[in-house]
Amino acid sequence: MVDWWWLGVGGLFAGLSIAVVTAPVGVSGAVFLLPVQLSVFAVPNPAVTPTNLLFNVVAGPGALWRHRRTGALRGPLTRRLVLGTLPGVVIGAVIRVFALPGPTVFRLLIAGLLLPLGLWLCARTLRPVRDRPAPGSPGSPGSAEPSARTVTGLAVAVGVVGGIYGIGGGSLLGPVLVGRGMPVSRVAPAALAATFATSVLGAATFALLSLTGGTDIAPDWYLGLSCGLGGLLGGYLGARLQPRLPETALRLLLGILAAGIGALYAVQTLS
Repeated sequence: MVDWWWLGVGGLFAGLSIAVVTAPVGVSGAVFLLPVQLSVFAVPNPAVTPTNLLFNVVAGPGALWRHRRTGALRGPLTRRLVLGTLPGVVIGAVIRVFALPGPTVFRLLIAGLLLPLGLWLCARTLRPVRDRPAPGSPGSPGSAEPSARTVTGLAVAVGVVGGIYGIGGGSLLGPVLVGRGMPVSRVAPAALAATFATSVLGAATFALLSLTGGTDIAPDWYLGLSCGLGGLLGGYLGARLQPRLPETALRLLLGILAAGIGALYAVQTLS
């Protein structure tokens, strides 16, 4: 028998605690919620993906409302990320349902990408200023930002990954764009906006695909909503904290989160 009280309170706490830490750097928290849903709440595959997307839909407006009030959502970066990830998430949802139901390959790929990227970002942040490469050199905080075409292509690829696994693109877009020289204060709102937009479309796509009669395609509505309500509050609080944190602390936090995600999935894959 399902313990509805445990799902409600546990989901609310999980969503709040994760979002308040991840929102300041543009990560929705769904990437950390995925293993919690699989291991703690026993959500089956592939229903865990639309449940994660539902979390993003409910939790996203909290941080976005705060960023909108400060004007942080204006600018071409937000538009490029949103327009690039939207078609990708539909493709990813179809792949998830019909071709790639298992999480093993995903965990291995994410571990191989985010673990070294997070460690590299932490090393760049902690290195004394005198030892850093000169501004404009590859990998330095002042290096040239990626072109508009590169950003759009990256957004499409991240949209596909988000549609397959419902993790939200911020966990991938954030470390890559910040590592290419963009400030966290600019990347975070745009990444969260892209995550929210793709999650709305992705959740709708899974809802339509569930009408085909496949098993475990529809989201766990109760758990997704309870986690999302916690994420709604946590996301607003995290976005409110962001202007009070220095750029160095935000870059370090993003690097730690990326490395932590990679290490987590590496351990899960090996075990």
